[in-house]
Amino acid sequence: MTFRVRVITATVAAAAIAVILASFASYLIARSAILHSVDESLIQASQQRLRVSDDNRVTGSYSETVLPTGQTLPTSNVPIDATIKSVANGKSSRVIRTITLEGQSYRELIEPLPKNSVVNCPTGTCQISTTSAQLYMVDITGQVTELSRLVSTLMLVAAGGLLLAFGLGLFLARQALHPLEKVTNEIETVATTNDLQYRLTEGDADELGRLRRVFNRLLRSVESSQTLQRQLVLDASHELRTPLTSLRTNAQVLSRAPELNPEELRQITDDMVTQVDELAALVTDLGELARGEKSEGEPETLRLDDCVDECVETARTYARIRDITMDVELETSFVRARHDRLNRAISNLLTNAVKFTPVGGRIMVTTSHGTVTVADSGAGISDEDRQFVFDRFWRSPSARSLPGSGLGLSIVAQVVEELGGTVAVDRDPTLGGARFIISVPEITEA
Repeated sequence: MTFRVRVITATVAAAAIAVILASFASYLIARSAILHSVDESLIQASQQRLRVSDDNRVTGSYSETVLPTGQTLPTSNVPIDATIKSVANGKSSRVIRTITLEGQSYRELIEPLPKNSVVNCPTGTCQISTTSAQLYMVDITGQVTELSRLVSTLMLVAAGGLLLAFGLGLFLARQALHPLEKVTNEIETVATTNDLQYRLTEGDADELGRLRRVFNRLLRSVESSQTLQRQLVLDASHELRTPLTSLRTNAQVLSRAPELNPEELRQITDDMVTQVDELAALVTDLGELARGEKSEGEPETLRLDDCVDECVETARTYARIRDITMDVELETSFVRARHDRLNRAISNLLTNAVKFTPVGGRIMVTTSHGTVTVADSGAGISDEDRQFVFDRFWRSPSARSLPGSGLGLSIVAQVVEELGGTVAVDRDPTLGGARFIISVPEITEA
């Protein structure tokens, strides 16, 4: 079922329910008014106990007395059923009902009478020693006929209302869905041409305008993601080209292994192992970046100082080789993060600090209130290069001769952004080298 059909169906259904309820209410109100008027006249007649001639006992308004045995005063051909006898025997109270007699409709009032009641008789008045009932009747055939006509009229009105609702439903559906069809056609054009630079006219501040604005934001997001993806592929292919070329060259040299001395063979083998390690690190870093802004798995409550201490112990293994001193000042604080992702970001900062700290240098690591600071005594980062530090594959001129993929700090920025924090870099006033500061939201202990 199309959306247009749903709109028409809903419009017709709503109109049908409204017309049917209105017609039914009109009929009930008219019927209640007519019967109430008749009932009031019957009750008024019962209070006055008017005598009615014998000529109009069946075809007109009249009254009669009914004894407990079912005998009537005066005698008539009105059927005496169990309801009338029950009232005459004093077992029931007043009854008002509609009956049909010889094809005519009558409104009937059955009023109970106590013992020794004086009633009208053919000979005048008489006193009845037992309980009895006074029966009042009025012909309402004309009113019933009018109600039947009213029902027919209301059915015609309802049918006309439904036809009108159907026509209005078609018109309103066409008018209301025309702008939506235009939006759909534009979206189909984007899907067909794959033109992510296309933008919809946003229009007014209504639902369709909101839809257009949301779709434009989606297009911008997809375009940005596609651009970043293409750039990542281009940068990765560029970074892979150098170690692969070097590996190919060394492999060609190894084809002449009998002509090389053992020292040359060992040097070429060591170079190839280093290049393979660089490729492995590059592939690992690319996998981290390919996760996007959101990582898999649920975050947990972690002690930031414990995570830093764990990463520092690993980094000290490499720092000792270069006789680098690592000073640590840890203050307990709690954060919500994934353990592996947070440790990866901290480890990248520490690895970067060890790489750029000279032999015999010093590294200072501190934590407090959701903040991790890593400072070193290296050459630092120049003011003009700081804006590029967290870009993918960016490496300063002084670092291009050192091993690395240029993705470590990009991963740090990605992880910190995922945690809703910030990362900054400046020059440490004490050690003189670079100082990286990570700040993530601190939480209370769970």
